[in-house]
Amino acid sequence: MKKKINFILILLLLIECNDIKKQEENIITVDVTAKYPYKELFLQDFMDVEYVPLETTDEFLCQGNVWAVGEKIVVATNFDFRGNIFLFSRDGKALKKINRKGQGGEEYTLFNRIVLDEENEELFVNDISKKILVYDLEGNFKRKISWEGDLRPSEMYNFDHGNLICRNDFHNNIGQSFFLLSKQDGHITKEIQIPFEKKKSIVIWSQDRKMTYHPQIAHPIMPYFDSYALMDYSADTLYSYSLDNKLKPLIVRTPSIQSMNPEIYLLSSLFTERYYFMVAIEKTIEFSSTYLLYDKQEKSLFRYKVYNRDYSDYTTRRKAFLGSRPLNGEIPLFQYLEAGELIQDYESGVLKGCLKDIASKLKEDDNPVIMLIKYKK
Repeated sequence: MKKKINFILILLLLIECNDIKKQEENIITVDVTAKYPYKELFLQDFMDVEYVPLETTDEFLCQGNVWAVGEKIVVATNFDFRGNIFLFSRDGKALKKINRKGQGGEEYTLFNRIVLDEENEELFVNDISKKILVYDLEGNFKRKISWEGDLRPSEMYNFDHGNLICRNDFHNNIGQSFFLLSKQDGHITKEIQIPFEKKKSIVIWSQDRKMTYHPQIAHPIMPYFDSYALMDYSADTLYSYSLDNKLKPLIVRTPSIQSMNPEIYLLSSLFTERYYFMVAIEKTIEFSSTYLLYDKQEKSLFRYKVYNRDYSDYTTRRKAFLGSRPLNGEIPLFQYLEAGELIQDYESGVLKGCLKDIASKLKEDDNPVIMLIKYKK
């Protein structure tokens, strides 16, 4: 009996060692200072594309700043600070305009994130005044989530039935950046431990420390199929974090962020079955960016250009932008296409397929067409 138990223990140990070896073999190393060759790709070869023309009415004048896309609902706003939140159906039909901007306890002053929980039919509006307002899909107030201390959730995503996954953007934060936040009362249900030596920040302060500058394309949390890719600015390793609370290393950057001045930060843009799209951002006032791609099939790194096949003329073919605010694990990215530009492209004869058909029906002052970039099924 003892020999049998020892054999089982040895077998389990061998399996565990084999798993660790495979995990180490799958970790990618990226030199953020290297000059890699270019690779050109077509978006439709590795992603599906869905176009959603947003309905235009006198009440629904929307610039296409998309915050969330569910199975039935698209949540978008304008780029101003007037507080309008527009709900559209997945085919672009105008459903509801919500505006709860104000100074009351059930209102937001200025939001920096909107999360859609379609399962519970709720909207989480993250206000800069240290509170999250929760509304139903008609705009009715349901509850307020607030907190005290050195906590300022910035990036937020719908993690599971009871939690949001967030990043702490408080400028004096010296601890962990990522955590799970209860949807009901706002308490931290889990702090995600990512090792680092010394706390770093991508933010640049003005000389009088009254203004801050940060890049628009930096997204430290990115949906990654049924997991999330997490990149702490202070760490040299990018991790995936799964719904069963497992943290696994994916990418190691070199040289160490701790040794660089100015720092070059490496963040994820889009992960697919074959490609890892990333961006290296230098911490200068210009925030110069280098777009990188790892091809898992070729096991090589490149800079990249990705084109949209729905433009026929190579000289005018639009590049697909892979640096938008991430959405979710099925539709990771979006791009908004201005009606006026689409009309010009249609009249120039460079559009193809359903995009050509959509553009033929547009008017100059219509809302934009939203291009949803989806994983292939």
